[in-house]
Amino acid sequence: MKNYRFEIAYDGTRYYGWEHQPNVDTIQGKIENVLAEMCKADVSGIDITSSGRTDAGVHAEDMTANVRLDTELNEVGIRDYCNQYLPEDIRILEVREAGERFHARYNATGKTYRYTIFDGPVKPVFDRRFYTPIDERLDIKKMKEAAAYIIGEHDFKSFCGNPKMKKSCVRIVDKLDITRDGGYVRITVHGTGFLQNMVRIIAGTLIEVGLGKRLPETVKTAVEAKDRQAAGYTAPAKGLMMIKADYN
Repeated sequence: MKNYRFEIAYDGTRYYGWEHQPNVDTIQGKIENVLAEMCKADVSGIDITSSGRTDAGVHAEDMTANVRLDTELNEVGIRDYCNQYLPEDIRILEVREAGERFHARYNATGKTYRYTIFDGPVKPVFDRRFYTPIDERLDIKKMKEAAAYIIGEHDFKSFCGNPKMKKSCVRIVDKLDITRDGGYVRITVHGTGFLQNMVRIIAGTLIEVGLGKRLPETVKTAVEAKDRQAAGYTAPAKGLMMIKADYN
């Protein structure tokens, strides 16, 4: 049995997130079912581990995962078998044999997420599943001012969607870029790790700043408060894309 590294892209619109759950479609569940058929094994013996657990409706451009398989197929054969039987909104981009100790989650040293908004007057049709529409034009200058208070090592409890979180909420956000391309506003965040809903709460808070509903300096207060009520709303899932994970 060998350890394989997968690079996976998916449109999360119709899935209940990455992690398998009973009686609902998930990314992990779909992939494990196909791998079980490929290996002629019981699905309970297949466990594919991703670099992160995306929520329902969240997408991935390149999600790294690893799984141990007993198969005679080579890496290209595994990829092609999966893509033949997976639904079209999940694609295996690459498969390669990994070291015995490689673990997609524990070995990740950083992650990049991108949140996409469209605030133009005519909303695009063909990528509507991948952005959050806003009816007013955002002030990205003020959003950038606010973003400066998020960068660094902080206790991000105010930006955690899990009210029962017992572990440390200290994380490092070392990059937070906000760019405009016509009506598209993209918030790109890189950090060592993220709490549940953290990027969506950051996006929601910055959207409120961009709409003039809060001043940029209130984001500093929100970080210091360590209180979920001090930060902004949780932006919709469909605007969020997991871009990639970093490995040494």
